Amino acid sequence: MNVQCGIAIPQMFHDGPIDMGLVRSYVARAEELGYHSLWVQEQIIGGPASLEPLSLLSYVSGVTQRIRLGTAVIVATTRNPVLLAKELSTIDQMSEGRLIVGIALGGRPRQYPLLGGPAERRVRHFEESVAVMKALWEQPRASFDGDFWKLDGEAMEPRPVQKPHPPLWFGGRHDAGLRRAARLADGWMGAGSTTTEEFKRHVGVLRDALESRGRDASTFPISKRVYIALDDDEARAERRLREWFGQRYGNADLGVRVSVWGGAERCAGRLQEIVDGGAEMLMLNPMFDHMEHLEALHADVMPKVRGR
Repeated sequence: MNVQCGIAIPQMFHDGPIDMGLVRSYVARAEELGYHSLWVQEQIIGGPASLEPLSLLSYVSGVTQRIRLGTAVIVATTRNPVLLAKELSTIDQMSEGRLIVGIALGGRPRQYPLLGGPAERRVRHFEESVAVMKALWEQPRASFDGDFWKLDGEAMEPRPVQKPHPPLWFGGRHDAGLRRAARLADGWMGAGSTTTEEFKRHVGVLRDALESRGRDASTFPISKRVYIALDDDEARAERRLREWFGQRYGNADLGVRVSVWGGAERCAGRLQEIVDGGAEMLMLNPMFDHMEHLEALHADVMPKVRGR
């Protein structure tokens, strides 16, 4: 069987104005082609121009009907968990139960205070935030007694369509974060800024942690964001990758190290390595020529990639 394939929504605009016409056409066509899911990511502070993810996903929920919608990822430590639970529940209602909630601890702690996040005890804050959201989603009158948050019979309506709540997929790449995902999450997505070899090691740590907790790995989806540049001219693809990663991450060399690029055969082979390394879903992230990538990945690349 073919591996599931999600795709990132055009959200970052490096070289021009925000193009909502592109977003509308893109998500409608992705649904027509049968992609598994559409995904947003978070960058609140800094360039390039990037649309706020939950607002964008709310919009997309209204112009699609069947395709699943995901966040990869929301940095939960920069959000009030009560408000975040409400926002996510609303999107799940608006989309009639299509939401996948990807969240993470995040890797830029110096920015957290700008958004009301903690400067210290970040892990504790994150775990409590997850517990608060689950309590509000699962309990008619939620109770929780933590260090950062306390609920005393609070009600939140409407709760999500999906029961007990939308699937929670964690990000994260450190061993402690992977073990935390095995303990608290419903799935995991590997970062686009990691190599295939790093992803394989992470999968091994995660599966060992799932086994040690007695969890069934077959019910715990494993996925990976893959930055991809499809172009028969490999030198041009590499140049454009370097430009994009230089703007997005401030590290042009990272793009060459972690991305998949080149012609259809080469890209399919590189994606197959990721699937063979444990990915049950690929979340493909074109960085430019979005409509062209959407069509070509569906027609020329993904049919060559087989599930495990």
